[in-house]
Order: sequence, then C-alpha cells, then structure tokens
Amino acid sequence: MHFDKSPKEKPCCTLPTVKKLLEEKRRRESSPVPTSCSAASTSPGPSNTVTQLSSSEVFTCTGASSSSYSDMAVSFEPWTSAPEPTLGFYGNDPGPSYTPAFSLPMSSEYSTQQQLSGFADTMTYQDCQMPVAEPTSSWSPLGLSQNTQMSFGSSMDATKLEEARMLLSGMDYSRTTGQDEDGDTILHIYTAKGLRECAFAAAERLRDVGRLDAKEHKGKTALLVAVTANQPEIVQDLLSLGAEVNACDVNGQTALHLAAHYGFPEVLQAVLFSRRAVNLEACNFDGMTPLHCAAISHSATMKVLSTTGLTDVGLQSKAAEKLTCVQMLLNKGASLCSQEIKSNKTVLHLAVKEGNIDLVCYLLRIPLPNIKDFVNMKAHGHTALHMAAGLHGNPHQEEILRLLLRRGADPSIRNLENDQPAHLLQSGPQGEQLKLLLKKRSASSRRRYMSLQDQE
Repeated sequence: MHFDKSPKEKPCCTLPTVKKLLEEKRRRESSPVPTSCSAASTSPGPSNTVTQLSSSEVFTCTGASSSSYSDMAVSFEPWTSAPEPTLGFYGNDPGPSYTPAFSLPMSSEYSTQQQLSGFADTMTYQDCQMPVAEPTSSWSPLGLSQNTQMSFGSSMDATKLEEARMLLSGMDYSRTTGQDEDGDTILHIYTAKGLRECAFAAAERLRDVGRLDAKEHKGKTALLVAVTANQPEIVQDLLSLGAEVNACDVNGQTALHLAAHYGFPEVLQAVLFSRRAVNLEACNFDGMTPLHCAAISHSATMKVLSTTGLTDVGLQSKAAEKLTCVQMLLNKGASLCSQEIKSNKTVLHLAVKEGNIDLVCYLLRIPLPNIKDFVNMKAHGHTALHMAAGLHGNPHQEEILRLLLRRGADPSIRNLENDQPAHLLQSGPQGEQLKLLLKKRSASSRRRYMSLQDQE
C-alpha cells in the first residue's frame, strides 16, 4: 500500500512589490544567470550603483534639493547582499529572484563523508555531509554568542545622513509622511532601493508622526520590505528606531518567516539579536512557524541540488545559508516539536517527507531528553517512519529509515488507517528488504520490552 501523501502545502511567501522595485531587482540580478542552471542557481548580488528615482515616480525631488539627492543616489554604495535563491514554492513565485516551482527546500555542501557520533548509540551515517556547526547549546550562529548584538557592514555615513535629512526637510509634508496608490511610503521606496541613509532619515520622520509601521497594499511594513530585499543594515536601523518586529503582511508572514524562507542569515540575525521581544512561534496564515518555513525552504533547494548533480556551488552555498537559518532559530529557542496547524507536521516530518537527508541528519543529532517521543510524534496519524516508508524510489529512503530507527522510531505504531510503516513500503525486492529491516527492529524492541517487564 502506497503512502498517501497529504496535499501540497501552500507557499510560505508571496511576491512583494514596492513600486515594482523588487521586481526590477529580481530581473537585474537574474539576468546574468547561465542558461544551464537558470532554474536552479543563485544570482549575483546587486550592483553597487543604485538606480535613481525616475521623474514619474510619486516620491520625486523638486527644487534645489533635487540635485543633491541625485548625487547621493548615484554615489551611494549599499550593503552587498548575499546571493538570493532562484527557487519557488509549489508553482508560485514567492519573492525576489525566485523563478521555478518546487515543493520543499535545500542542502548543504557535499564534500567528504562524516561520521556523526555523540549519542548513547554510536552511529555512522553515510552521505550525511554537513559542514555545519554541531547542534549543541553552546553553538551560536556566525560565531556570535547568544547575547551579542551584531553590527553589519560599515557604520552609517554621517554626512550622507545629514544630507538625507536636509533633503526630506525640503520636501512637502505629505510626500514624506503620506502613501501612494500602492500604499508605499517614501520609506518603503528608499528601503527597497537599499538607500540606507535616506531610509534612516525617512524612518525618523515617520516615527515622529507615528507611521513607522505603515503598510503597503500587500501588508508589508518597511521592515518587511527590508527583510525581503536582504538589507540587514536597514533592518537593524528600523528596529533601533522602534519598528514593530512582529508585524506581519497579508499572509501572516513576519520578518522571521520571510528571512527564514529566503535563507538570509544576516537578516535573520539582525532580527533575532535586536533585543526586541521576537515571537519565534508566530504562525502565518498557513499555520507555519518561521522554523517550518526554513525547513521547507531548505528542502526545496536540496531537491534542486539533487537534479544538478551537486555541482552548483551557488546552490550549495544557498543550501548552507538556509540550514544556518534553521540552526539560528533553534538556538534562539524555536520549538523543535512545534507542529504546523494544518497537517500537524513537525520539522522532522517536513524533512522526511521530502527525503531531505541533510536536514534529517541534523535534526536527529540534536540532543533531546525525549528524543523517542519527538521521533514518534504523529502528523494526522503518520509518524516520520510512516513518511519514510512512503518515499518510494527515493535514493535516501533506506538511510532515513535506519536513522529514524536508531533514534527510537517505533515500527509497530499504526496510522489512522491501521497501517504500520512496513505496510506502506513499495513492492519488489527493495520493499521486501526494507520490510525485513522494520520487522527485525520491531522484534528487537519487543524483546527489550519483555526483558524490562521481567526485571520489574
């Protein structure tokens, strides 16, 4: 009996539009991507020269200040963002520089085989090549301690900031505090363009009138636009000025959801280390926490990597960044046992369902006192072992089954259809071999259970 997979989850994120600037950014950055990997490679970072605002845009500069703004816009060199992903979720384009459709996200760098140990039962996992930090309580992302607040790039240019303030003071009040037909403020525009000093000055002005968290037509505050545009410095600035860290868009996406989905570790760190009360367990309108979005995004990139023969260095880098996002969320206290609302899946269910061997390895290496309870959690009746049994044709099926069994997965548990994992295996020699593996472990578990009863 084949494992009946649940319907595909909806995408975590949707395309953000701020005067089409982010769309233009996506086109500009994706244009040099080689055709051989157009559907699976990352694009280079943005150029150092920022495009000037055109005369047709709502927030144009007139009078004497016009020339000074032009000089600032041309000479300003924004923070160079990390390469952005070119993946989409389930047929939808979720955001900047995403192009095709895949279901779940990603992989870390494949190099040499590693021996993963450190638990009561010594385990050697083949093909678990994860050049990432150990999942221990002492580990901190990017080499920072849990209490360190990070500063990104160079400090703000005081001269440019003062010039930006003068520029805004010369504009009409309605221009600096109002919204256009798309709901964009001048702060949204500057943020999307990566003009840090201009964005800071505009944020000061909007903060003074209580409109720092004004939302555009898709519900994005300037902070959410900065996250989506991969601008960690502006994210840090906005949070320091009092931007609402848990604000969400029309799909319930917070800054953490967006940063986790796109795989922006610097942005994620700017939010997590902002010393603000960040809601790590906030659910978007699809019932997913930021950790779920990070896991889904990682699996999607892994899936694309598997189709490219693990030769795309850009994708390998992006996979590592997304796995770093998973690590950062867990280290800041995100719940590993959190279940997404619609299907009750944990991150382990999501990783196993997509055959994401790297993420499965990582999650099962985390030392939990109740590891067996975690491994045997049910999602609408299915344990992770049920889902692994349904990975027909997946090259990592046997390995994932063995990993789960070593960490305490119970092959005798039945789902809502009264099926054990062995009943969901494929037919043929491979299925029979895996069935023997499950039956052997089930018999061993019963013997241990009877032995404990006798001792009592």
